[in-house]
Amino acid sequence: MSTIFDHVVNVMLPVLLCVLLGYALAKIRAPFDRKLFGALVANVGYPALILSHLAKEHIQLHTFLTVMAAAAGLVLLLCILGFGVLKILRLPIKAYLAPMMLINVGNIGLPVATLAFGPEGAAVAIGFVVVVLVAIFTIGQALPMGRPDFATLARQPVVYAVALALFLLATGLKLPGPVDQSLTILAGLAVPVMLLTLGYSLATLETGGLVRAFFLSGLHIVNGIIAAFVLTSVLTLDPKIESVIVLLCFMPPSVASYLAVAQYQPDDAPGVAGFIFVSTILTLVTLPLVLTYWATG
Repeated sequence: MSTIFDHVVNVMLPVLLCVLLGYALAKIRAPFDRKLFGALVANVGYPALILSHLAKEHIQLHTFLTVMAAAAGLVLLLCILGFGVLKILRLPIKAYLAPMMLINVGNIGLPVATLAFGPEGAAVAIGFVVVVLVAIFTIGQALPMGRPDFATLARQPVVYAVALALFLLATGLKLPGPVDQSLTILAGLAVPVMLLTLGYSLATLETGGLVRAFFLSGLHIVNGIIAAFVLTSVLTLDPKIESVIVLLCFMPPSVASYLAVAQYQPDDAPGVAGFIFVSTILTLVTLPLVLTYWATG
């Protein structure tokens, strides 16, 4: 019990406090430009974070590629399992499948993995962030909208930051000292801004169908358990890296997946928002349990 308490206090509480601050800002109607902050994280924070962590070789190249393969495998598994769940429940695939398969490894997974496992945990989470980001602009757009958004994906600096980081890992080259220090400073803005934005976004979601949301959230956790078992059975990795992957399997649906649903499937948007909201709240219970009894490093 004390271990669970330690995880709640040392890992989840700092994340929760930042999210609650963003939530409070929305409730008091404080000025908060989500588009500006989102662009700041996407164009500056994420690329700097990727280059800062990977260039310091917190993870080896072959391991990082394996992690990205694991992330793709997780998205595929959640897609298959989520499709089956939605078919059984007769819920619209176009609206609900993207949130069922695209998890919030950026706003929640990255800070939690960093606090729980340090720089190595952050490097693993970054691999998942890259894969999920690509999936959001392809599958995540194609399902509700009817076609992928390759043009927007091609404009994401994250893609090029990863390519440069992989080149540095493969060649052993180092960034110049001043550049590396600048990236370290800029990388520091990503996590707090993401958490504030998550809290603000949760406060402004127009939710509906909360009973169904709790049921779907429970099934989403079950899907995460299945996916974690499959990935850990197939992959042979360092125990700490495996623990980070297990942890990331239990992330809630990505808030970003809601945006396309709200625009192109508006009738189902409140139900999807309720699912995302409830799943995010339940991580306060699931993640400390996972960190205590499974993802022990």
